[in-house]
Amino acid sequence: MYKGQSITVIIPCLNEEQGIGKVLHAMPPFVDEVIVVDNGSTDGTAAVAASLGAKVITEELRGYGRAYRRGFAAATGDLIVTLDGDHSYPIDGVSYLLEAFLHLDVDFLNASRFPVRDSRAMSFKHKFGNLVLSLATSILFFRWVRDSQSGMWVLRRSILEDMKLEADGMAFSEEIKIEAIRNRRIRFGEISILYSTRLGEIKLSPWRDGVQNLVFLVRKRFFR
Repeated sequence: MYKGQSITVIIPCLNEEQGIGKVLHAMPPFVDEVIVVDNGSTDGTAAVAASLGAKVITEELRGYGRAYRRGFAAATGDLIVTLDGDHSYPIDGVSYLLEAFLHLDVDFLNASRFPVRDSRAMSFKHKFGNLVLSLATSILFFRWVRDSQSGMWVLRRSILEDMKLEADGMAFSEEIKIEAIRNRRIRFGEISILYSTRLGEIKLSPWRDGVQNLVFLVRKRFFR
């Protein structure tokens, strides 16, 4: 519990054996529930997570969005915190995010990775791609979003009922923010975090995923 709110942390994982142990070892004691969604890992990710007390659930169909929807369905906490299993997001910053969430009195708080302070954490092409996608999101949906691709958020579990989340892949990250800023009943906020170098292999394909996410933004704006 954190100031009267039960906390669920959801971590989607695909072959994150190298990082998930460090993430779970650093999990704050006030977190009530940790859900690791194993999205078809072929390494020891699930075993490591289970041995460290996480609730491991499996989503056999690959996809970032599929993994998150599976995790959301299983969550029981009042507030949900999300992050990746590669140790790139600051697990020691969860209390900082929760404090900001409560202080700002929002329903959805996005953790922006910008400005990137660790030069090794994000390549130039990733920075450029994020800038293009965040700018496109801001223009198309009339709300400034500094990091539309961030995978670390704090949200009230209750607002999920008011969201239409359909993306199966990486576009899910921008879709959940769009659903938050589109809904006048949902108060949206954003705050910067310290982003670090990931552990393990990089699974993103910058050009393919970038183009797909840009196409998704246009479809979401004009056809959904």
